[in-house]
Formats: sequence, C-alpha cells, structure tokens
Amino acid sequence: METKNLIRTVATIFLTGTIVTFLTFPAYADDRQEATQLVEKARIALESFMADSKMEAFRDLMKQAEGVFIAPQVLKGAFIVGASGGSGVLLARDKRTAQWYGPAFYTLGGVSFGFQIGGEASEVVLLVMTERGVSSLLSTSLKLGADIGLAAGPVGMGAQAASANLSADILSFSISKGIYGGISLDGAVVATRGDWNSAYYGKQTTPADIFIRHEATHPHAEKLVETVTKATAKK
Repeated sequence: METKNLIRTVATIFLTGTIVTFLTFPAYADDRQEATQLVEKARIALESFMADSKMEAFRDLMKQAEGVFIAPQVLKGAFIVGASGGSGVLLARDKRTAQWYGPAFYTLGGVSFGFQIGGEASEVVLLVMTERGVSSLLSTSLKLGADIGLAAGPVGMGAQAASANLSADILSFSISKGIYGGISLDGAVVATRGDWNSAYYGKQTTPADIFIRHEATHPHAEKLVETVTKATAKK
C-alpha cells in the first residue's frame, strides 16, 4: 500500500512538473528571442551613435566610461497611457582587466519623460562614468537624477570642450527623429529584467552574476562586446 502511494506521489510530481514546464516554455522562448533581438538592435544603435558626425564628444567620453547602457527604442506611451519606456542592455568594464562584460537586460521607463515636439521614439545611450554609477545599476531599480547623478551629454559644435566640465555619474545621449537630446531622462526608472536575463543565459541570472562573478556569458553577445571594446579603446 505504501509502495503504491509512493509511486502515485512520484508520478504526480513528475506530471505536475512536466505540465508547468510545458506551459511556461513558450513564454521563456519568447523572452529569449526578444532578448536576442534587443542585443542586435543595441549593437546597431551604438554603431550609429559612433558614426554620427555630431557625436564627437560622445566618442571621446566612451573611452572613459565604466559602463554603457543602450536602449535602441524608447517609445512614448510604451507602458501605460501618458508614460514612456523601452528595454535596454548594460555592459560594464572590469576594473582590473579592463575587459567588457554583458549584456544585462533592463527596462527604462518613467511618466516624466520629456519628449521634444514631434518626438515619439528615441534611441538612448547612457554612458556610466563612475564605479558608483555601475554599482547603482546592479540594484533592482533606481531613479535617474534622484538615486544617481545624471546629466545630458553634449552634442554638436563645442561639445568636446564642454565635456571637460561634466562630473555626473551618468551622461545621457538621445536622438529622436533627427533631434539630438530629443528626450529628458530625469526621473526615469531603470529596473532589471530578471526574466530576460534568465532566458538569454539559460539559467537564473542577476547583473551581479554577469559583472562581478562573471558566471554568465553568451557567444551571441560577442559582436556587441567587440563593438563596445573597439569604441572604448584608447589610441
């Protein structure tokens, strides 16, 4: 009798686990696909910023950055009515080896986003200039301009000289329909996307696993890491 009950219990546990796995696999696969696509879009967006003639200061500041956050598409009304948001990836430089690691996945959202007239979508790159800035991004969420210092990065003529006086933890650069600085990020919330981190790396993964313990890597990310490494190389 006890043996039959044990067999029945084991079978129930197995079937329950199988059903749960079957039901959650499609969502997991979707998260992995979307995360993979975001990495590709982030690489293309960064290459676009690096090639832009008005981003000379951006290219110089990239060489000093401790981290880089790339949100290829931040949309007006992406989260709820009247709000704005998008998804982005973070890469960070190891202090000892100068090697870049990542990406980790985040959301970027905030009802206080200030789009300029006509701006419905923006490409956004945040340059994390300090270790404090990188450490803050390892937390579950933070508010730009409140929990961490934020300043708009200089663009255009004279921007290179202006960059010498910048001291914020994070510098923001954005382009919205050809308008430089087309979105204000003051008050925006950056939060980790645990579902995408785990789906992309195939296991439960946190930003600390990626940037501190270096326990999560993915061959697919190599092109993005190479792009960031090349952009930050000091000649």
